[in-house]
Amino acid sequence: MTRPATHIFRLLKWGRILARHGALRPIETHPQTPDAVRRLCKLARFGTVQPREPDFAGAFRAIGPAAIKLGQTLATRPDIVGEEAANNLLSLQDSLPPVAFEAIAHSIESSFERPLDQLYERIEEVPVGAASIAQVHKAVTTDGVTVAVKVLRPGIREQFARDIETYEWAAAHLEALGGEAKRLRPRLVIANFKRWTLRELDLRREAASASELAEAMHAVPGYCIPSVDWDRTNGRVMTIEWIDGIKISDRAALAAAGHNLPSIAQRLVLAFLRQAISAGFFHADMHQGNLFVRANGEIVAIDFGIMGRIDRRARAWLAEILYGLTTGNYRRVAEIHFEAQYVPSYHNVDEFATALRAVGEPMRGKPVSELSVGQMLDGLFAITRDFDMQTQPHLLLLQKTMVMVEGIATQLDPSINLWDTAAPYVREWIRDELGPEAAIADKLRTDVDTLLRIPDLVRRIEERFPPKGGAPEAPPLADIELIWERRERKVNEPNSILPYLFTAFLGAGAVYGAMLLGIIG
Repeated sequence: MTRPATHIFRLLKWGRILARHGALRPIETHPQTPDAVRRLCKLARFGTVQPREPDFAGAFRAIGPAAIKLGQTLATRPDIVGEEAANNLLSLQDSLPPVAFEAIAHSIESSFERPLDQLYERIEEVPVGAASIAQVHKAVTTDGVTVAVKVLRPGIREQFARDIETYEWAAAHLEALGGEAKRLRPRLVIANFKRWTLRELDLRREAASASELAEAMHAVPGYCIPSVDWDRTNGRVMTIEWIDGIKISDRAALAAAGHNLPSIAQRLVLAFLRQAISAGFFHADMHQGNLFVRANGEIVAIDFGIMGRIDRRARAWLAEILYGLTTGNYRRVAEIHFEAQYVPSYHNVDEFATALRAVGEPMRGKPVSELSVGQMLDGLFAITRDFDMQTQPHLLLLQKTMVMVEGIATQLDPSINLWDTAAPYVREWIRDELGPEAAIADKLRTDVDTLLRIPDLVRRIEERFPPKGGAPEAPPLADIELIWERRERKVNEPNSILPYLFTAFLGAGAVYGAMLLGIIG
C-alpha cells in the first residue's frame, strides 16, 4: 500500500506543474474550494511564476498520460472545474511522441510469443497515430489484408495504476471535507474514470466493444464499424480493418469530394441517438480524429477504448427528458428527475420545473450556431446545486459524447438544429418503447417470466424446508437449566449465598480427593 507521504509528494509535484501553467489560480480563488485544498494550492505554487491566462490542457499534457485522460473526463464537468477550464480542456488532444519501433516490435512478439514476420507480411515503422495509451501502425497481414495494428505503450499499465491510486486517495480526502465537495462525489467520479481506463488498457475489451457495436449498428445505413482480426489480437495488441477515408473534421476535403455535409451531420446525430437510446451502448469517444467518411459517404468510427452503457430504465428517462425539453414539457422533465431520484424528494417539483424552463426555453427553435447542447448542460449543472442534485457518473460519458457530436455536426452544418433532428427519432422510440402496446407487452413478459420461475422457487423452498422423514416426531424435551447458567443467574441475584456454598463444596471436594491420592496429609 502506498504511503500517504508518497501521495502528497505526487500531488505537490503535479500541483507545481499546474501552477506553472496558471491552472491553480482558478481553483484557489473559487469560493467553493475547501480551505484545506486552498492551502495545498498555495504550497504547491510557492516560488513559481504563473502566466496570466491559465492553460489547463497544457498542464495535463505535461503531467502525463493518466492526467490527459483525466483532463478529457473533467472537460465534461464544468460544475467541478469551472466553465473556463472545461472549455480549455475540450481542446486537450490525446497525443504524445511515439515509442521507438524496436520497443513496439518487441511488445508484439512477446505478447504473441511469435516472430513478427509470422503475423504481418510488413508493418510500417512510423506510426500513423501515437496517443497516451497506445500507438497505431499500418500493416499487411500474412494473409494479404491491410490492417491497423494498435499496441499499448510499454509500462503504461503500471504508470496508470500508480497515478490512479493517488487520484483515489485525493478524492477520498476531498469528499471527506463535506459540503460542495461531497455533493460532487469525487470518489465516484474517479471510480468511473478508473473503470473506463482499465477497459482501455485491455485491447481485447476494445476489440469486443467494436464487435458488439457493429452488431448493434449493422442495420443502420451509412454508418460502419471496422472488423476485428481476432487471430492477431490480445490484451496488448489489437489488429483491425484499415479504413481509407477523409477525416470528418476536414470539411474542405469532404466538400471537394462531393459529399453532402448536412446529410452527414444528420446521420451522425441519428447514429449517436440509436446507440445511446435504442442500444444503450455507445461510442463515447466520438471526437473528430475518430470519425472518417468513405468515398461512398459512409461514416466509419474507430477507437473503441471508451464506451458508454445505459440500462433500459435510464434510457427511458433520458428519452423522456430530451423529448420534454424539445417540446417544452418541463413539468414532465421535472417529474422524471424526481422519479429517478436524481433530485431529493423534499424539493418541490413545480419549482424544479420552473428552473428547467429557464434553461430549456432559450434553446427551443434556434440553430446550434446560436445556442448549444453544451450551454444547456452548463445551465443544468448550475441548477442542480440549488436542488441538491448529486452528480450522476453513469451519465458523464453521455454528456461528454453529446458535446462532441454537437461540435462535429455544427462544423459540418452550422444551421443544424439538434433538437429538430433528434425529436422525431426520440418521439418514435418513446411511442414504440413506452407506449400502451409496449407497456402491455412488458407486463406480459414480466408476468410470464415470474410464472416460469415459480417451479424453481418451490424447489428452493423444499431444499430449505425438506419434508419430514419416516421416523416419528420426537417428544418435547424437558427444559433443564445447566449448572453454569444457574450459577450465572444466582450470582446476579442480590444477597445470594449460593455462590459461596458452591465454591466451598468444590474446595472441600478438591482437598478430600488430594488426601485420597496421598498428595497431602
